[in-house]
Amino acid sequence: MTLRIATQEDTEVWAGLRARLWKDTSLDVHRSEIAELLARPRGESIAFLEGVPPRAFAEASLRRDHVDGCDTSPVAFLEGIYVNPEDRGHGIGRRLLAAVRDWAREIGCSELGSDAELANTASHAFHEASGFEETSRVVFFRMRL
Repeated sequence: MTLRIATQEDTEVWAGLRARLWKDTSLDVHRSEIAELLARPRGESIAFLEGVPPRAFAEASLRRDHVDGCDTSPVAFLEGIYVNPEDRGHGIGRRLLAAVRDWAREIGCSELGSDAELANTASHAFHEASGFEETSRVVFFRMRL
């Protein structure tokens, strides 16, 4: 197993992994977002890949806006974490999360935030097993004008 920081050369495989997590987003949008992430300083965002070829990823960013349930600012935020289904149960997610935690500490954060869709109970279980504590549940609404 190899864990490493993602680079521009990883764009295609990384975009493919992202598309499995965020299914409503096109590959072109994923590629564009990856380019934006890579253009930021490492203290603002980071992504880790696991495996050769990569079978999992984690992305994190530094958020200066309010993060629900957190008491400090800025807060490191786990934007997404994904492990291919056939590779789950081998500690890959734990290793990715440990790398994100280490990065967050290195940039001076004392809290790591995250979120998950209400129906994504597998993600809820991963977060709880990893030491996250649930702080709130929200349903968003909108009205077209």
